[in-house]
Formats: sequence, structure tokens, C-alpha cells
Amino acid sequence: MNRESTPIRSNEFIRFGITCDFHSRRLVVTLGVTKIRGFQNGGKMTPTLLTNTRNGRATHLPFGEKRDGPLFNQSILSVKQFSHDDLETIFQVADEMRMMVERVGSFDLLKGKVLAVLFYEPSTRTSSSFIAAIQRLGGSIIPINEVKYSSVAKGESLPDTIRTLEAYADVIVLRHPETGAAALAAKYARKPIINAGDGVGEHPTQALLDLFTILEERGSIDGATVTMLGDLKYGRTVHSLARLLSLYNVKLNYVAPELLRMPAELVAELDGRDVKQYQAESLDQVLGDTDVLYVTRVQKERFANLDEYEAVKGSYVITPETMSRAKPNMVLMHPLPRVGEISDQVDRDPRAAYFRQVEYGMYVRMALLAMVLGKA
Repeated sequence: MNRESTPIRSNEFIRFGITCDFHSRRLVVTLGVTKIRGFQNGGKMTPTLLTNTRNGRATHLPFGEKRDGPLFNQSILSVKQFSHDDLETIFQVADEMRMMVERVGSFDLLKGKVLAVLFYEPSTRTSSSFIAAIQRLGGSIIPINEVKYSSVAKGESLPDTIRTLEAYADVIVLRHPETGAAALAAKYARKPIINAGDGVGEHPTQALLDLFTILEERGSIDGATVTMLGDLKYGRTVHSLARLLSLYNVKLNYVAPELLRMPAELVAELDGRDVKQYQAESLDQVLGDTDVLYVTRVQKERFANLDEYEAVKGSYVITPETMSRAKPNMVLMHPLPRVGEISDQVDRDPRAAYFRQVEYGMYVRMALLAMVLGKA
């Protein structure tokens, strides 16, 4: 890693790693290992983007508006809206966000921006992650995590709630139990809507952080064999992740009870993209070849018939003995919460990435907020 430093003189000042030399009319910004220089032009400081010295990539954090970005003022509703190039840009910005947090903790990139967090379903990680993301970037929040205490309890429609909140906020994060709710909200909204999960439909930001986790843990996505285990029917996270993985050269294994298999229409969709897919009844059939094991819980709240839930819960449990038969560099992931499908004893295994996965999620959501609001 290349590092450069500049001594501080009396005619300079530092703010969040920004050094301004008024005599030479140069602005030098060092955040983590990302350097931006600006030169005076007609009496104004104009930032010029340089490369990230850690990896040679172009930096994506301008000081000013960036209205030509791929996500500027766009709602994030489905992973289907992303191209391979979009993903690369998002992950580059997320990587820069991580370096910024590691260096300075928080910074005012989104100062003055307001995020409304509207959750009709319980959430710990997604809600907290978005709140932490906007606060790390200097913005503020309107948190509505218990709709029973809002006008929704009085019978207010989703479109009316959205149109009310956008009068106060610059972007709205929505979680709703009904599939398609995010798209409905976006239809009536003037401000961007970010889908934080809509029933058994999609969870695009979770899929993005999952893909970023694979990239960070393995160094690459192409060539990976990814095994998805557990509730593949109702698990919106695996639906979104499988679609994103189809943009790469990967093989997908599905391990689930017959009642909880990956939906046939999604399997057919990926078949149309020439994705290699394999359905297995037992984890032992595919564990030895697995590079990434993505475990999901059986979601009791999605079952109309509790007898069916009782019949399939606990179908698969990852233990230290399971991990002993896996590749030494396999990545073990879980979107959390877990309810017994991974033993606590596995937490000590360095291949267990699920709590690192949570942290990666904050950086990805910081990147998304900055890009949607025209700051990256």
C-alpha cells in the first residue's frame, strides 16, 4: 500500500484529511489512501479526480454534485436494474467508503440530506445499517420502525404515506410485507425509493452487500461455486443474489427440502442466461466443491400452514464437523438472523464471514446513498 503525507504549515488547514495550501493554490485531499487534487481555475477551486493509490482505480467521491452517475436520483427497486458495470462502480465506491470510515470515522458528504426509514416489518440489521450509513455520511434520519405508531395504523395508504414523507426527506428506504410494494411506492414518489425488502420478492441492497462480501473475502467472484442452503422458496435474499450472480461466471448449487426449493421460474430465468445450476437434496453432495456456502433460515413468518414449517425447520444445521469437510478457504455466509441453522461454535472459524458481512453492508449502503443523492 502506498502512503504519502504532507507536513502541516501555518498557511494550511486540515479538515477530514483535506489540506489546502493557499500560496500554491492547490488542494490536496488524503482520505485513507485516496488522493484528490484540485487547482484554482478562475478564482475557484475545481477538484480533479486522480486514481486510488491502493488499487489504481478512479476515485468516485467528488467534492460537489455528481449528477451524471448511474444511480443519481434513481430508485433502487430490483437487482434486475443493475448491469455488471454498475456493480463494479458500486463496489468501488463501497471500498472507498470503507477506507474513509477506517481513517476518519464519519464525514459530511451528505450533510443536510435527510433519509426516511419506513419499515412495516421488524428489522435489526437493515434498518440499523441504513441509519448508520446516513449518519456516517453526515446526514440525518426520520425513523419509522413501528408503523403501528404512525398514521398507517389509522388506515393511511402506502402512496399517501410516501408522498407525505418525501416532503421531509431526500430519499426513502422502505420495507413492506407485500411483494411489489416498493415499485408501487416509486410510482407515486418524486424522491428516490430504496427497496429494503418486499415480502418474498426482492431485497436488492442485501444482495449487493452479499456480492460485495464474496468479492472482499475471495478477491474475485468469477469462477466461484456458490451453494445456497435452506429456505430458497421464500428467501428473498437468495432470489436477488442468484440474479446478481448470473452476471458473473459462477456455478450455483441449491440445497433445500422439496417444499422450499428455489422457484422454478427463477431457475428457468437463470437457465436462459446459461448459468450452471444444480439441485441437491443433501449438502454432502456439493460441500466439497463449494467456494461460498450461503445459509438461510426457514422463515416461520412466511408459512400459512405452521405444520409445514414444523416439518422443515432444522433441516440443515452447520456445525464444526460440517466445516471440517469443507474447503479450507470456503466462505460461510448468512443474511441473519439465524435461528439454529449455524451452530454458535462455528463463529470461531475464520471462514465464518456473516458478522463481517454485516459490516460490509454498511459500506455498500453508504455507497448507494451517496450515489443516489449525487455525491459519488
